[in-house]
Amino acid sequence: MRGRGPSNGIKGVDPQDLGRISRRRAGVFLVVLGMAGIAVAQTAEEGVANFYNDNFQGKKTASGEPYDKNGLTAAHKKLAYGTKVKVTNVANGKSVVVTVNDRLGASSPAVLDVTRRAAEELDFVKAGKAKVKLEVVK
Repeated sequence: MRGRGPSNGIKGVDPQDLGRISRRRAGVFLVVLGMAGIAVAQTAEEGVANFYNDNFQGKKTASGEPYDKNGLTAAHKKLAYGTKVKVTNVANGKSVVVTVNDRLGASSPAVLDVTRRAAEELDFVKAGKAKVKLEVVK
């Protein structure tokens, strides 16, 4: 990166360099800024969400918390534990905010696994999965 002018609010990064961001298949952008190695991720992602089987009730998640099918939590491949994500069902516009507390496997085709309660609020329990849009809110 050339490191000219902070007109974009990021010191030492040329705004033209931000146009050369590589796009991941799911629509998340990742920019590595200069030699400082600062990573910035855009907050939108789209893909398929599933919901956890009830057999996981009470078992530990990757964060160490017990899984609660009545909670509003989710598993994601990369987002940090504690991240709040607004999940919108693309088909019906219904949305819910969940907290990431578990990890999806790297080979999972889903972008998110949610609790039964979240799937109920998004109205996809019967279908088992839905196309969703994710937006990090915190």
